[in-house]
Amino acid sequence: MVFVAGCEGGISLPGIVLPTSSSSQAESDDLAAINNAVAATAAVTKPKVKVVPTITGMGYASISSQPAKSSNQRRLMAIRAARLEAMRNLTEQVHGLKINSRTTIIDAIVQNDSLRATVEGTILGARTVRINPVGSDTYEVVLELDQALISAIMKAARG
Repeated sequence: MVFVAGCEGGISLPGIVLPTSSSSQAESDDLAAINNAVAATAAVTKPKVKVVPTITGMGYASISSQPAKSSNQRRLMAIRAARLEAMRNLTEQVHGLKINSRTTIIDAIVQNDSLRATVEGTILGARTVRINPVGSDTYEVVLELDQALISAIMKAARG
């Protein structure tokens, strides 16, 4: 909105002179129309901000269950296993999860119920956010996808 009360002389906008003293109803209506036009123009010209989400994958692995001879090797293998699980979680979020299910029913009784989930895809640009020991026997790895890659994925999905 444009406020002109209390100003000396006229305030000029490109090609428009606004009155500063008390005015007639027609001038007041003109001023309101100008203010509305300015507000509408400001609303239209605001840049649209595209929000790019952050995709995070977390992975956990136990140290004691790693098949290695020394404790340092087990620790490194646990970190690697946790990193791979975090990558799998990122891949699942980007590419989706394929689920195959099979149920066998005989005489209205479930005899066999199997479920298989498969994740397949390529992840590029994943950044390691943190690698933390959790308790005395577990490592946590948190990965995050590069924002530029997420933008490219969103553009490709939109066509």
